[in-house]
Amino acid sequence: MISTTKINVRYAETDQMGIVHHSVYAIWFEAARTDFCKMAGLAYKDMESSGVLTPLASLNCKFIKPAFYDDNLIIKTRLSKLTPARVEFSYEVYRENDENKPICTGTTVHALANKNLHPINTKKLYPEIYAIMQNSME
Repeated sequence: MISTTKINVRYAETDQMGIVHHSVYAIWFEAARTDFCKMAGLAYKDMESSGVLTPLASLNCKFIKPAFYDDNLIIKTRLSKLTPARVEFSYEVYRENDENKPICTGTTVHALANKNLHPINTKKLYPEIYAIMQNSME
């Protein structure tokens, strides 16, 4: 499964050079990941209220071309790796009028943890949540 999130670049997201500041991509990835989870049938809010948290373990971005104020962007998100205790999402950011060449690619890796932020085996403790994640992989 691949979800699509539309973003319009706001002026406040640009830096003095007129391009989107690199820190904004992490926020956009979070919005895209939230959309992906909703589309998969597992909203973050529901997962957290069930007792499964997803603290960020790593974030990786490759900036290929800059984005500018008022650009319309599309973020394509997929779940790229899954273990009982860890999940990885992959992102591709495109200009809306050019979906053949990404301007940025990235990944986020998240632990699957309890409320004390200790890793858990979701396959064993939350098989329904694990199954939803597994079924959303391509």
